[in-house]
Amino acid sequence: MGKDVIIACDFSSKEETLAFLDKFSGKKPYVKIGMELFYAEGPAIVQEIKARGHQIFLDLKLHDIPNTVKKAMAVLSRLDVDMVNLHAAGTRAMMEGALEGVTRPDGTRPLVIAVTQLTSTSQERMQEELLINAPIDETVMHYAANAAKAGLDGVVCSPMEAGKVHETCGKGFLTVTPGIRFADGDKGDQVRVTTPAQAREIGSDYIVVGRPITAAADPVAAYERCVKEFVG
Repeated sequence: MGKDVIIACDFSSKEETLAFLDKFSGKKPYVKIGMELFYAEGPAIVQEIKARGHQIFLDLKLHDIPNTVKKAMAVLSRLDVDMVNLHAAGTRAMMEGALEGVTRPDGTRPLVIAVTQLTSTSQERMQEELLINAPIDETVMHYAANAAKAGLDGVVCSPMEAGKVHETCGKGFLTVTPGIRFADGDKGDQVRVTTPAQAREIGSDYIVVGRPITAAADPVAAYERCVKEFVG
């Protein structure tokens, strides 16, 4: 599995998304479609971007009873996406159900990765609001270990946690890391950020990059810079 840069297409319409992708003539970057775009445009946007030749990470973070997630994943697997995700907090039974649902009749399936704790959840929110008393780092590793035991391919985590996830779950367990900014760029509302080069050194397998590419004056140049710094 080669390292890659995934562009977060956090747009609210098909027009905006396709106009953005049209800038990449001849290139087919890996893209992430999240809730905003999927809820605005439905499965058709996934099919259209797939037909253009892009790999797709469908970021819908499923979390429900195992049977519901299994059935939803069976529907999503028909969209021929390359990566899907769910919340590790849904339990191992839910993650196992998801894998069962997402596996196509021919045995193929997209990569399935788990969200451990959202980057917006702080230690104190986790303790006061969710009543989880273990340190956040320990919780993240425990959730990652559960995902590995359930047979998942990896987790979404902060770049800071990627090395530790690999120590806990093995080198082949994928780390997909948002929170990437260029050294000379604006951090926006992200607090714990790393550069593409730092993410590579720490051991991230995929980096998910939004505004540093989508809001750049020249998105194609920003994407190429990202690939150069991360993939080398």
